[in-house]
Amino acid sequence: MQHFLTRADFPHLLTSLQAEGHHCIAPQVRHGAIVFDTLEQVSQLPTGWQDTQQPGHYRLHQTGSPYWFDWANGAAAIKPHTFAPQENLWKVVRDESGRLHFKTILPKPQKTAILGVRACDLAALALQDQHFLHGEYPDPYYQQRRDNLLLIGVNCTHAAATCFCVSTGDGPAIRSGYDLLLSEIDDGFVLETGSERGEHLAKQLPLHAASAAQQATAQQRMQAATQQSRTLPEKPPLYDLLQHPHWEDVGARCIACGNCTSVCPTCFCHQEVERPALDGNSSTHERLWNSCFDPSHSHIHGGAVRRTHKDYYRQWLTHKLAGWHEQFGRSGCTGCGRCISWCPVGIDLTAEVGSLTT
Repeated sequence: MQHFLTRADFPHLLTSLQAEGHHCIAPQVRHGAIVFDTLEQVSQLPTGWQDTQQPGHYRLHQTGSPYWFDWANGAAAIKPHTFAPQENLWKVVRDESGRLHFKTILPKPQKTAILGVRACDLAALALQDQHFLHGEYPDPYYQQRRDNLLLIGVNCTHAAATCFCVSTGDGPAIRSGYDLLLSEIDDGFVLETGSERGEHLAKQLPLHAASAAQQATAQQRMQAATQQSRTLPEKPPLYDLLQHPHWEDVGARCIACGNCTSVCPTCFCHQEVERPALDGNSSTHERLWNSCFDPSHSHIHGGAVRRTHKDYYRQWLTHKLAGWHEQFGRSGCTGCGRCISWCPVGIDLTAEVGSLTT
């Protein structure tokens, strides 16, 4: 059943979440970009803001509309709230006799509700779950955060020029993975529940049955699919093209900054480092985000396996679009387009794949 929450009653949603102890995170304008940050009141939402994105280009402009979610996506997905950019995994301490004692440092996350999650990011979260939780050895650090996460999705009404989630099959309409789902129209939101937690939350809200006109308007506003022009093949044969001359071309343009892997909602490469205390009596073992564009990423005894920008980019693209099929049964790309917008030199993976496969 579809319900309706008026815009005037929307603060009840925030109040209900806070009353149940949730730390609320939602999109806000920060330094010229839409990012997820702590939400304390509805006035912090990006009212009337819309984005323009192109390769190597991201700008916001004000439309004067009443909409809070009339933008495609921001600089970061929800990955930092499950797979932390930096965290301590364990600590070792030397006692007075010289013996070493190891102690796991598990996070103690607060219940967190993320409002405004998009279809491409929910698809990415499902891939992260598959990697961190569904293998033989589930990651307890990721698990702690994931179990405390409540997700409120919002259907896209606007696609950036860099979006291509239609061709990956991940959007723009949200189909699963949410606790609550919102579709924004002028005077409020058509609301659906997707879990028991979502149903519990919905019962606390002043909802009305969504009228046929409201449901039709919400459907009509979902124009993001028709606005997309970029496409990506389902499974490009990149392993058969490792010696293609185009890798040299893209390698000459790539500056190996790692922006694409930082903003990608599915990338999970990391490194683990030791932080010894100066007195030599303790050391902390940390996990940090890393990137296959880092020269040290492929370092083994005797040197690095990959040494050029061409090698870095080829590793990233072939793993993302080909290797993931072997690991997870699907591509590692959900069509969000962030790697295109936030690449300083405007490299477009859809165009690069096109050059490689035609």
